Amino acid sequence: MNKSNKVEAFLQEVSGHRGDLFPIVTRVRDIVLAAGPSITEEIKYGGLLFSSGQSFCGVFPYKAHVTLEFSQGASLTDPHGFLSGDGKYRRHIKLETVQDIETKCVADYVAQAREAADS
Repeated sequence: MNKSNKVEAFLQEVSGHRGDLFPIVTRVRDIVLAAGPSITEEIKYGGLLFSSGQSFCGVFPYKAHVTLEFSQGASLTDPHGFLSGDGKYRRHIKLETVQDIETKCVADYVAQAREAADS
């Protein structure tokens, strides 16, 4: 199965088993893919992992929320105060509703992480 088919199978699984989270996953996916022309996606670690030269973020559905994980999140600026985590590298944003995507400025964080991956 190629990467595209794996992504489609993953999305179908989320839609079928976690339907309430599906709109969050697909909206964040759209934002990430629109952040630059060279972005690729693959299934890894139980979610969608996005790369632009190097991996920079991933979308992971859980039972009652979705996390947007940033591979080098500790190096991102956090002007809105929505990044969580205290590990050496990774940070994440917890999304429980589609409205959280706008409220928590997801597009701003994605753009910053993609720019960092490209530099």
